[in-house]
Amino acid sequence: MSSFENPHRMYIFDMKNGKKKLAYGESPADALDILQIRLTEEEMDKIIPDQYVTIRNRDLMKYVDKLG
Repeated sequence: MSSFENPHRMYIFDMKNGKKKLAYGESPADALDILQIRLTEEEMDKIIPDQYVTIRNRDLMKYVDKLG
């Protein structure tokens, strides 16, 4: 299956501590599922799942200083 059939996007989720969390997936829900594999429950609790923006790869550098 080609990756072009199921495109992935980058998402920046707001966190309760004011920082941002970068995630990657087919949808925001998929991106959170992928994060859940990598992060602890405490780290996941800091993410606000319904507050996110979709970004392009080339715009990632605009957000680097806000990531936590």
